[in-house]
Amino acid sequence: MRSVVRLLLLSTLFALAAGCASQKEVEVLPEETYYDNARKAMDSGNFNEAEQSLDALETYYPFGRYAEQAQLDLIFARYQNLDLEGSRAAADRFMRLNPQSDHMDYALYMRGLASYNLDLGLAARYFPIDVAARNPGEQLQAFRDFSQLLNRFPDSEYALDARQRMIAIRNRMAELEIHAARYYIKREAYAAANNRARYVVENYPSSPSVEEALMILADTFRFLELKKGASDAIALLRQNFPDSDAFNDDGEYESDLLRRQNRSLTNVVTFGLMGDE
Repeated sequence: MRSVVRLLLLSTLFALAAGCASQKEVEVLPEETYYDNARKAMDSGNFNEAEQSLDALETYYPFGRYAEQAQLDLIFARYQNLDLEGSRAAADRFMRLNPQSDHMDYALYMRGLASYNLDLGLAARYFPIDVAARNPGEQLQAFRDFSQLLNRFPDSEYALDARQRMIAIRNRMAELEIHAARYYIKREAYAAANNRARYVVENYPSSPSVEEALMILADTFRFLELKKGASDAIALLRQNFPDSDAFNDDGEYESDLLRRQNRSLTNVVTFGLMGDE
């Protein structure tokens, strides 16, 4: 019995010794070393290594002399690493910890930029994806971030790019409505298509999608036998897009948008039936 107990004690001691030996002590570097390593890594394009140094800097020196700059660099490093959610989280953390910072506009801009690209992900970098057909998702959040930036910091160096991206988001939202209208036309849901087109005209009047929206309005109003609505839509189209392909050489409105959309659906159905034969 004693020999068994002795063996158990020895095995326990060996296990503890092995565990202690396997646990290497973490060497905490000086604050400046972490920051210099991060900057060198960022300058060389090694953002993964930079992120590791910045994380260590925040862990061991959360209130050090480089804390604020490290938080800003971490936003950028994560963005460059395509960790867009992480970049946005880092921007949120920076704004929460530094509400009076002179770099608040940068944090807002980067948060908006991360949201702006979050919907696309890696797939859009390598495959042709119709952005207008995708759910807007984080685009609206990006619009709010950029809008907040312009309201709070109209003279920011990031204001011009933010404004251009807001225009792009508006155009994308309009394209999404037109995409939905086409979908309804193919399914002969003309009242629903009309509603989508009207939404574009009323809410995105400066977007490139307005021309097609007016054509959809004119054609669906005609189909629904609402003559005044159709004539008003044609008048707006003529006023704003006099060179539209919807007008023939004599200047008369001549659109077959509904027939073209329905033919597209017919072709898909026919092809599917032929494949089943």
